[in-house]
Amino acid sequence: MRDELVAGSVDSRLAARLGTLRTERGWSLEELSRRTGVSRSTLSRLERGELSPTTSALGLLCTAYGLTMSRLLMEVETEPPHLVPAARQPVWRDDRSGFARRSVSPPHTGLRAELIEGTLDAGAVVAYEDAPVPGVEQHIWVLEGTVEITVDGAVHTVNEGDCLRFRLYGPSRFHCPGPARVRYALLIVLP
Repeated sequence: MRDELVAGSVDSRLAARLGTLRTERGWSLEELSRRTGVSRSTLSRLERGELSPTTSALGLLCTAYGLTMSRLLMEVETEPPHLVPAARQPVWRDDRSGFARRSVSPPHTGLRAELIEGTLDAGAVVAYEDAPVPGVEQHIWVLEGTVEITVDGAVHTVNEGDCLRFRLYGPSRFHCPGPARVRYALLIVLP
């Protein structure tokens, strides 16, 4: 129940922030649609809070705005404390793709790194068309299961205990081949 309450308030603040980001740039819905490939009607519904964005749509929007997903989600949270108790770590879910994201150590002014716990259901695929911030450094440590991560056209099978690290400049893809879900820690360091 607590996660549902947190998610609901995050979703409404996220909708408002998406609208603000677009208007700050002076973009119409048509312009944002052209930049992201997301339909104008979907963008309108996202900004009104009638629709929760998919991971893919949120990734496209973050790229258009030059933000990491974590940074955008941090912006819709209240001021993050130095100590982030587990019960206060925001969780965002995309039930359609089978992806869940817990912001363990959310972005904070003056810090370049953030820590995320991600889970993907067996068979789930999440793809990002571009790096939200070119050259962003990522370290992915698999805590349970296996994930296949495609970076620069190369597929890396990352098993429990393994760590994949890279700088991201283009598209990436996460696939959980199963048979169980994968749970991993993702460290993001801005350039």
